[in-house]
Amino acid sequence: MDQVSDDMINRRARGLDRAFEILNFLRLKRQPLRPNEIAQGIGAPRSSVYELVNLLIRQGILEYRGDDGRVFLGRKLYFLGMAYAEQFDLMRECDKLLGKIAEETRETAQMCLLEGNKYTVAQMKEGLRPFRISSNVGDPVAIPWTASGRLLVSHMSDDEILAFIPRDDFRLPNGDWLDPAEFIAEVREAARVGYFTFNSTVETFTHCFAVPVYQADRICVATLCLVAPREDGLKNHARYLKSLLDAAADLSSRLGHMADEDGQGARARPAIGA
Repeated sequence: MDQVSDDMINRRARGLDRAFEILNFLRLKRQPLRPNEIAQGIGAPRSSVYELVNLLIRQGILEYRGDDGRVFLGRKLYFLGMAYAEQFDLMRECDKLLGKIAEETRETAQMCLLEGNKYTVAQMKEGLRPFRISSNVGDPVAIPWTASGRLLVSHMSDDEILAFIPRDDFRLPNGDWLDPAEFIAEVREAARVGYFTFNSTVETFTHCFAVPVYQADRICVATLCLVAPREDGLKNHARYLKSLLDAAADLSSRLGHMADEDGQGARARPAIGA
């Protein structure tokens, strides 16, 4: 009897994992797809994908789009997301702060997180200038490609970082190889000074700023970021960095983080150093 029960639990767990895999695949593709296209994309049996898609449609988690059997994320997810946002102070408070930062600097302000072993932009407020960036909220990006990545893994040991980040992710968008030892050195320096800035490896004409948002145990749970045209980012480096540091210190204190006596961790003195 216990064996039957265990087998049933395991099957349900595998089905739940597969259902979330379907939802995440549609999120990343950002377009309606047929169930057989989903099955091919995630490498799953078509029969199980069809069964799960029908179940998710009945629950309103997926919806049909068009008359050719394509499906996409359903409206129930919007209401679930709204309930999540109402209760998750970090998201709500970041939205206010990003608006303030974008207004102060006129640059694009972001809040970034880890999703699995990738970096993602969770929220974004575009600046007043006509300059635009191509990053999309929710897109997964290799951690070593980003300024935020140096801060978001700073609580890990060297070995944990190397085990966490896929080796191929150290290959930069321009084809250059970033030595993992160099990346780890940058992680430790970013944790020491309390920020990281550099000329972006993804957007070649931008300068990126990232500062940590700490929770009570001094783990960086998010970053506040600015993406500016390279020339303006370097010219206004100290002012832009101060705007981010002030906002991150305020947010970190509300999450229970206490700065060290010298201010390290919640605030750090601005200095140019990409």
